[in-house]
Amino acid sequence: MAGPVCKMVKIGSGGSRPMVLLRDLRVAGRRGAHATAIVAVAAVLTGCAARPGPEVLVPTAAMPGAKLQRIYVATTRTRATPSGNEFTADRASALNFASFRVAIPPGHTSGNIEWPEGTPDPRVSFVTVDQAVLSDAEFRDQVAPARQRGAKRKVLIFIHGFNNNFQESLYRLAQVHADAGMDSVPILFAWPSQGRVAAYAEDRDAATASRDDLMALLKMVAGSPQVGDIMVLSHSMGGLVTADALRQLRIERQDRVIARLRRVILAAPDIDVDVFRAQLQTIGPLSPPMTLLVSKDDKALEFSNLIGGSRARIGALDIENPAVREAALKAKVQVVDISTLQSRDRMNHSRFTALAELYPRLQRQPASQREQAGIFVIDANSATVARPFEAGNPAAIH
Repeated sequence: MAGPVCKMVKIGSGGSRPMVLLRDLRVAGRRGAHATAIVAVAAVLTGCAARPGPEVLVPTAAMPGAKLQRIYVATTRTRATPSGNEFTADRASALNFASFRVAIPPGHTSGNIEWPEGTPDPRVSFVTVDQAVLSDAEFRDQVAPARQRGAKRKVLIFIHGFNNNFQESLYRLAQVHADAGMDSVPILFAWPSQGRVAAYAEDRDAATASRDDLMALLKMVAGSPQVGDIMVLSHSMGGLVTADALRQLRIERQDRVIARLRRVILAAPDIDVDVFRAQLQTIGPLSPPMTLLVSKDDKALEFSNLIGGSRARIGALDIENPAVREAALKAKVQVVDISTLQSRDRMNHSRFTALAELYPRLQRQPASQREQAGIFVIDANSATVARPFEAGNPAAIH
């Protein structure tokens, strides 16, 4: 989930028999959690400002000192007009492609999106500098050409979550990519979320319907000799699309495509624990391990529990639970508790955006430590990653 301009209130809203495990995992105190979720949803419905519309995509000149981000888009949303890049919440019959250049203001605060208030002001807010409609061939040539041209490029594919309109997901990727200082080509996979809290079931169906298109994008990028490392980052309900796509790729024996994914990160995944167990049984262990970013106090996922009939969500795992620790090792997944990171929404659902600032430091860790399965905890104060439970491992990774 992810809310936008509701600046402080975002409901925002991814081998072995891995999860013989999560069968015991259920969020404690469900009745209390349900009550909290209802109150939180009410706050969102009554306390939000207007959401950013397509007007923020109108090209505006950037300020000197702004950080420019070229974002490529592959989306299952339909275009409002064939020649424009205004995207609706309707489902397209085939992928649509586009590119945008987003300027991040000089005074940008890490982890934040400085949304325009009224007319976009490049001095203090994110603005769109330019945009282009791309054909399938143009997108492929710019992102994943069939012939290698010099050094291979890294690619980041971002899949947004529930309750996002197109503008929100585009600017979120620009923020995360800029704050992390990545040198990759950022691609937004935008599925047709309705951008309404009340449309949870409709969003879940739209996310599921977009699975094959995400598979097609992964095959395209992984099949290019120009592309090197591929990172997949999904948030909230985007994790469901990602896990479904990986499962189907494995069923179709597209092992080569999965092997090309250098890192798969599911941030606050809005996935039922039993569904995820079944997905992992087919997907099997990844190398490096799949990473789950979790917070047991994620109120947006409490809302998902409520809608789903008291079904615990993977993104709200409690790492203090011994069953979770056992599950992570058996499934060969990496579970990272990010509860100490500052949340810019009262739902505690978008903490992963603050992780971007720590990304360069975390990347300097030895691969032997960075790419291990198990339980980890981010310490926001010291910017370290600790392994608090596994005996014989270093207390902290700096």
